[in-house]
Amino acid sequence: MPLRDNPSARQMRLGAELRKLREYAGRTAREAAGLLSTDQAKISHIEAGRLGISEERIRRLAVFYSCDDVKLVDALCAIARESRGQGWWEAYRGILAPGFLDMAELEQHATHLRALQPMTIPGVLQTEDYARAIYGGHIPGLPADEVDVRVEFRLKRRQILERTAPPPFTVVVHEAALRMRIGGRKVARAQLGHLLEASERPAVTLRVIPFAGEEFVEATQPVYYAGGVVPQLDTVQVDSAVGGVFLGVGTQLKKYGTLLDLAERAALDAECSRQFVHDIARDL
Repeated sequence: MPLRDNPSARQMRLGAELRKLREYAGRTAREAAGLLSTDQAKISHIEAGRLGISEERIRRLAVFYSCDDVKLVDALCAIARESRGQGWWEAYRGILAPGFLDMAELEQHATHLRALQPMTIPGVLQTEDYARAIYGGHIPGLPADEVDVRVEFRLKRRQILERTAPPPFTVVVHEAALRMRIGGRKVARAQLGHLLEASERPAVTLRVIPFAGEEFVEATQPVYYAGGVVPQLDTVQVDSAVGGVFLGVGTQLKKYGTLLDLAERAALDAECSRQFVHDIARDL
């Protein structure tokens, strides 16, 4: 089996979880290789997501690592059964950077989603004009066709909320994000209207942190939390000036989970939040 040049975030996560199980059991890569009658290098490639692994081998390793968490092992086997090319986002491979595809795949498999946005509306809830204005302000500037494909991709991500059983999505936005006139007054007003429409979906809960709030929340960077089929497979995506980063270590999940809890506690309730957004849109 050839090595993957660019494994997806989900493929790397499978490998990382297998490495965690091995290390927690106190086993070496050489011992794991001996069990599977392979070499140590292949175990390293599997744990880095560069090489696939069969369900049968995952279950053998789980027994070898004394892992009795049946739900976790079943979830890892489900990831191993997935094949590249199944998701709609695969049509953009080689066109957009892998991080875009990883985000769509993350949403596709999430059991619930939580977002904290200090300055902009979450991508999956953006209008076309709003998204275009954001990408239009990219530094360095993007070619027109690159902006077009990024906007198209972002709009397609909406389908996660249009499924028969969409994942519950809790969105916490700061008042600053609501008052930013990205794209101009008309675009900003339409974006707030779209946000209100989205908040009427049963799966979407919108919460707002107002400027007047007296409980401080460290909300200087966007945080996107996707729940896995088991808690160990939860994932956090954090944006930075150099791009998004996917995190899955337990301490990281706890840190950002707590941050989101604090943000929700500091935010207005859903009904008051909707009225708050409506009032801002009316004043634009």
